[in-house]
Amino acid sequence: MKEERQVFKVASQKSGKAFSLGDFLTKNSMYIVVAAMILYTGITQDNFFTLGNAANIMANTSVRFIIALGVSGCLIIRGTDLSAGRIVGLTAIITATLVQQPDFAGKFFPNLPNLPIIVPLLLALLVGALLGLLNGAIVSYLNVPPFLATLGTQIMTYGFVLIYSQSKPIGTFKDEFVAFGQGKLFGFLPYITIVAAVVGLAMWILYNKTRYGKYMYAIGGNENAAEVSGVNVRFSKIKIFLLAGLLYGLAGFLLSAKTGSAGAGAGMGYELDAIASATIGGVSTAGGQGTVPGILLGVFVFELLKVCLTYLGVTPDMTNVIQGIVIIVAVALDIRKTMVRR
Repeated sequence: MKEERQVFKVASQKSGKAFSLGDFLTKNSMYIVVAAMILYTGITQDNFFTLGNAANIMANTSVRFIIALGVSGCLIIRGTDLSAGRIVGLTAIITATLVQQPDFAGKFFPNLPNLPIIVPLLLALLVGALLGLLNGAIVSYLNVPPFLATLGTQIMTYGFVLIYSQSKPIGTFKDEFVAFGQGKLFGFLPYITIVAAVVGLAMWILYNKTRYGKYMYAIGGNENAAEVSGVNVRFSKIKIFLLAGLLYGLAGFLLSAKTGSAGAGAGMGYELDAIASATIGGVSTAGGQGTVPGILLGVFVFELLKVCLTYLGVTPDMTNVIQGIVIIVAVALDIRKTMVRR
């Protein structure tokens, strides 16, 4: 038929714009592929659709979601943060050294008194915030590109991890700390998922109902125009990086609680997962775009991809290859969408 075309188009009654099936499939290809993998894995693996597996996915997603929220703020202002994973690792190590059982013979600090859990939490938040502040100051006042600035702090922070931990794995935590990190409400909902939900809600309010969010999107959309309109761009960038560091500190604390141990490799590569997840979820690397629900969806999809690969027997090495491809494809699709909009 003459009306048939390679690209199926239907006029949208609401927007007046043509619907392109090809564009739809391209923009949502990542979701479609992962959905197909979930369906296939669920059919072929009997223990995939279980409450236990769902709880594990939620726990893993919770920590990654908090990290992605921090990275996303940097992406929205046309920056990035390559130090995220190492800051998470450092704060996880610091937390680990302060929550060991008092009577453990191999305690990292033998003479350390029994501290309440709030102390390592506050210290993790402080360390994360200070490193985030450092990133913000370097980017804002030294005018170093975020990629290079955070690459430098990534390497520096990893050095701190090795010096502080003496490259030793740290474990044997207090029972109440492990119970918090690995426990579940009603035997199903992880406690750390509840924490992540509260953080997500707070960030949604911050993004959508405050000047912080308004200025963040304005800077990402057009930094010069934002400055002309009265936005203190330098100070706003510092706040965004500082908040990102604060979120990494919280994620490091939760990571130690969830895993029950910490080592020099804690948090390694988490920043790349966060960038990929945020991009999949609609945060544009060109700046000015991104939502909290979208970030959550991106993290969830990326985590499900890894879980499906594990269930299907894909080796860890090959999983890394696939994750790398996903990151490249996600960024490429984002660039394509940006070019189409322009």
